[in-house]
Amino acid sequence: MQVIRSPIRLRSLVRRYKMRGEKVGFVPTMGALHEGHLTLVRRARRECDQVVVSIFVNPLQFGPREDYRRYPRVFSQDRALLQKEKVDLLFFPSAKTMVPGRFCASVDVGPVAEPLCGKFRPGHFRGVATVCAKLFNIVQPELVYFGQKDYQQTKVIAELLRDLDFDIQMKVIPTVREKDGLAMSSRNRYLSDEERKKALSLSQALIFGKKRIRDGERDPKKILLHMRALLRENEVRRMDYVSVVDPETLKPVPRIRGIVLLAIAAWVGKTRLIDNCLVRV
Repeated sequence: MQVIRSPIRLRSLVRRYKMRGEKVGFVPTMGALHEGHLTLVRRARRECDQVVVSIFVNPLQFGPREDYRRYPRVFSQDRALLQKEKVDLLFFPSAKTMVPGRFCASVDVGPVAEPLCGKFRPGHFRGVATVCAKLFNIVQPELVYFGQKDYQQTKVIAELLRDLDFDIQMKVIPTVREKDGLAMSSRNRYLSDEERKKALSLSQALIFGKKRIRDGERDPKKILLHMRALLRENEVRRMDYVSVVDPETLKPVPRIRGIVLLAIAAWVGKTRLIDNCLVRV
């Protein structure tokens, strides 16, 4: 596995792969890798001739009071994990390379970025879309891989790829969970043992909501009332949102029909966690 810091060098290597007719798969990450990330890498390894992974903690997607500076950075561990998975190229650019001082361009993806996390993290998805567009331009893969846990992010990237005519296919891989149901996240490292127990209530609330729908409940207000109560019972009192939304527009639904997305963003201690699940009626 080669570790590449320069976009010019990375482009040169990828160009060679393509001249040989090889398919390039790309997994963009912010590091602090876990089994969820590695599942994406393995999928790319199965489907592509060459696999590129990036590690870049994107400052543009963090607000002024968010955890950019304390976001976990464990490059040596990440490199060892990716080497074990037989990744071909690891792109590890500096902040100055990706977001130089003169940097002023941005990508705004519109309405799909406004609800849910967009409401509570102004500018977050603009930062995500801007840096992803830059990464896609540098790597120029045929396939790119994202996890469903960041569901709204996948919708933002899908619109980015479509609207700007990137010749890239996106694969969305189901959320990977711990044995007890907790969605894997780099931010789980922040949780104390006691907080981790409380964090399980997010997946439990989703399971409860899904069961109510499967049992015939079609009023989202009733489902959300009980989901919020379950979270409060587990001492999760700060909730950015607990929502039942249309999986395409991400807007609340007045009545449950077809396919809906149950989505939660809540704070456990000082850690903001998200989780979701799709439910087909």
